[in-house]
Amino acid sequence: MTRELFREDSYLKSCEATITAVTEAGIETDQSVFYPHGGGQLGDMGTLITAAGDRLSISDTRKDRDTGQQYHVLDSTNALSQGDNVTLELDWPRRYRLMRFHSCLHMLCSLIDAPVTSGSIQVDRARLDFDLKDPIDKEPLTTALNELVTRNVSMTTRWITDAELDAQPELVRTMSVQPPRNAQGTIRLVEFEGVDLQPCGGTHVASTAEIGAVRIQKIEKKGKQNRRIIVVFDE
Repeated sequence: MTRELFREDSYLKSCEATITAVTEAGIETDQSVFYPHGGGQLGDMGTLITAAGDRLSISDTRKDRDTGQQYHVLDSTNALSQGDNVTLELDWPRRYRLMRFHSCLHMLCSLIDAPVTSGSIQVDRARLDFDLKDPIDKEPLTTALNELVTRNVSMTTRWITDAELDAQPELVRTMSVQPPRNAQGTIRLVEFEGVDLQPCGGTHVASTAEIGAVRIQKIEKKGKQNRRIIVVFDE
C-alpha cells in the first residue's frame, strides 16, 4: 500500500518515491504526497520527475475502491517501469485552495445543526448539502463563518480505533459517506479546537486564519428536505 504522507503533513509539497506498479489506471508508488479523489475533495495534480530529469504531468490522483491502492494518472506511462525512482511534485497553489475550502466546510458544519447529505470541494468553490427543510439566510451565515475564520482556530489531528468511533456515532456528520478506515483499524479525527471535531481523511490548513475571507454565494433548495450551501473565497 502507498504510504500516504499527506495524512501526516498536508504541507509537504514533494517527495521521493519508488514506482511499485505501472498499470492501465496509472502509476502506483511506495509513498506519495498526492491526495486521491475522495470525501468530496478532488484528487491532486502535479508533476512526476524521472531520474533523468524528464517532467511528466499528473492529471489526477485516484484510489481503487476494492484494493485501496492509490495511483497517479498520467497521459503516458511508456517511459516508466516498476522500480524506477522518481520525484512527485504537487501543484501546490491548487492543493492549498482545496485545503482552505475543506477546512472552511468544517467551519460551516459547526454552524448548521443538521446532518450532511453530500459535499464537493472544487478549486473555485465548495458546497455542503444539509438534511434541512427550513430556509437559511446567507448574510448572517457569511458573517458567522468569517468570524470563525478570523478567530484563528488551530487544527490538530489524532487517531481513534474503529470501536471508539462506533461508540461515538455522533462524531460522523455525513449521512451517505463513512469516514475512511485503514487496515490498522484506526480512523483520523480532525479537530478545530472548541469548534468542530469529526473523522476526516482530507487535507486541511493548520489554522482557520489561512482560509481567508469567504462568502456564502448561494443557498439552494434541493429536494423536499435538502439545502445546498455554496461557499466561495471573497477575493
